[in-house]
Amino acid sequence: MMKTKKVLFVTTSFDQVQTNGKKTGLWIEEFATPYYALSLEGVEITVATPNGGNTPIDPKSTQPEYVTASVKKFYSDPVAQKKLAQTMALKDVKAEDYDAVFYPGGHGPMWDLPDNPYSIALITSFYQNGKPIALVCHGPAALKNVTDKKGVSLVKGRKISAYTNTEESTGQTLDMVPFSLEDMIKSKGAQYVRGEDWKPYSVQDGLLITGQNPASAEAVAKQLISTLNK
Repeated sequence: MMKTKKVLFVTTSFDQVQTNGKKTGLWIEEFATPYYALSLEGVEITVATPNGGNTPIDPKSTQPEYVTASVKKFYSDPVAQKKLAQTMALKDVKAEDYDAVFYPGGHGPMWDLPDNPYSIALITSFYQNGKPIALVCHGPAALKNVTDKKGVSLVKGRKISAYTNTEESTGQTLDMVPFSLEDMIKSKGAQYVRGEDWKPYSVQDGLLITGQNPASAEAVAKQLISTLNK
């Protein structure tokens, strides 16, 4: 019998951009799609946030034009809803309890994950112990301040995908972010890679699996499953 794999999802506690008063949080499709893809494989999922407790969901992500089959499934699934409503606090998480970590996006993570010491320590631990780290859309913001043992950015020289500057501008969400994700990744010496705006695109470089936008969540989940099964 193969040991049940355990994956930690790290989501945001951030729910409102102070400069414009707009609500934000987790982009629900980026949780729901990988959650069901991994669950189907028998993976045990735990969710953690900086503050613990409820994960705010970006209200825009629940608008009809963004609602996918996995989002519909989530909203009729009390078990999945409870996972987001009753999350662990990051400070209480032990990296050794999990086989991989998954960071969904939304604009929320841009604000409360890049500088979070517990998140930084978690990613560092997963990396040093040879465990995959998957991030999608704005999730890669969590990599901003993660370094290796020599103090070099973890993304330096690696292929990384994330939400593009053009997606941010055409989506009219430039006022929702504290910095440009694409520019930050490039500034850390990563090889920023991308596909077409709004189309699925993901890339794996060693332990790092990254996806460009909400449409890429399924591809990232599939790459993570394949890596866990190796």
